[in-house]
Amino acid sequence: MIPAVCRRGEVSGGGLTAERRAFRKSIRLQAGQRFVAGEKTAVIAKDSRVSVRSVERWCRAWREGGMEALRSAGPANAPTVNRRPFRRVGGGTRQGTRSSRFR
Repeated sequence: MIPAVCRRGEVSGGGLTAERRAFRKSIRLQAGQRFVAGEKTAVIAKDSRVSVRSVERWCRAWREGGMEALRSAGPANAPTVNRRPFRRVGGGTRQGTRSSRFR
């Protein structure tokens, strides 16, 4: 089951639901079984309703790491926050506009 489109403000975090992640994982693993059977990526993409490019990426991962490589490794880029710039800005505003070169 594919979840309904989320409306603005209904999702906190913007990521996929656990159900959707599991669904996508099952699609990748089914594609892996079809790679073993020697099916063409274009056919797999059409049947799975995903792009050929995605299936080619999965196929490359499968060739390099097997079925385990098709399991999700988490988000592609985890958000990181560096506190150092915030400290610098915070210190300047405490001292006033003259200290931060606004004259």
